[in-house]
Amino acid sequence: MRAVVVAALGGPEGLQVVEQPDPAPDTGQVLVRVRGACVNPADIGARIGQIPGGPVPPPFLLGWDIAGEVVGVGAGVTEFDVGDRVVGMIPWFITRGAVGGYVELVAADAEWLVPVPDGLDPVAAATIPLNALTAHQALEMMALSEPSTILVTGVSGAVGGFAARMAARAGHRVLAQASDGDEDWVAGLGVDTVIPRSADLAAAGPAPYVLDAVPLGAPAGAAVADGGVLITTRPTPPVDPARGVRQEIVMVHLDRELLRTLVGDVAAGRLPARVAATVPLVEAADAHRRVEAGGLRGKLVLVP
Repeated sequence: MRAVVVAALGGPEGLQVVEQPDPAPDTGQVLVRVRGACVNPADIGARIGQIPGGPVPPPFLLGWDIAGEVVGVGAGVTEFDVGDRVVGMIPWFITRGAVGGYVELVAADAEWLVPVPDGLDPVAAATIPLNALTAHQALEMMALSEPSTILVTGVSGAVGGFAARMAARAGHRVLAQASDGDEDWVAGLGVDTVIPRSADLAAAGPAPYVLDAVPLGAPAGAAVADGGVLITTRPTPPVDPARGVRQEIVMVHLDRELLRTLVGDVAAGRLPARVAATVPLVEAADAHRRVEAGGLRGKLVLVP
C-alpha cells in the first residue's frame, strides 16, 4: 500500500510517499480501506516536532481521522463485518505515529470506530472525529450550568464551526468570529452575532466564556471577561493572573459513544461538516502547505 510518512522533521518537504506492506488486522482490529483522511493542525505540529510529550523520531505516520470501509476483520470483533462503512479517530498521541491515517489501508482497533450512517459521504465523515470531539469537550470544560454568552473564534473552521453550532443548539448566546467574506455561512449556524476576522475581537466582549479555536492568543484573552473562562486548542500566552480568568487547553480524547452521537448529528443535518477541498493522498505535502497558509473554510481531506 501507499503511505505518507514524515521522513524528516520540519517543513512539508519532509513528507514522503512510500510503499509499505499491507497491514493485517490483529485481535480486536479491523482493516479499513481509507476513503478520506482529514488534515488537522495536530498533524502539522507532529511534523515540525511541536507536540505534547516531545517530538517523535522519524519515520512515522500522520493522521488522526479516517473514514472508509472494512475489508478485513480480526479475531474477537463482532460489531463490524467486511463491507461496513466506518469512521473513527486514531488516538495519535498514544500511537505516536506507529499507526496513522495518511495511508491506503489501516489496521484500526474496532473501539476507535463507529458506523457511518447511510447518506453520509466518507469525505465529510472524515472531518468529524477529532474536530467535533474537541468542540464538544471544550464546551464541557466550561462547566456551563445555565444559558450564557460564548465567544468562539475560527468558526469558519471545523472545531469553531462545530462548537458554535453546538452552543447555539444548547441555547447559549454565541458570538462567532468568521473569516472575512464567510459571514453568511457562519450566520447560518444559528449564532447571535457574527464578528468578521478583520474586526477588533476585544470590542465584541467582554464574554464570560471564550473558546479560542484558532487559537488567536492575546486577542482572545483580551475578549474574555475578568473572572471568565478561556479554553484554547493549543498553548497561548497566559492572561494576567490578576484578572481571575480560568485558562485551559482542551486535549481531545476518544469517546466512542459521543462520537457515535456526533456522527449521527452530522448525518441528520443537525451539525455541519465542512470540506474545503479534497487532495490526493500523494499530494499530502501540498495539503500541509495550504493548511499552514491559513484562510481555509472547512477542512482538507486526503483521498486515495
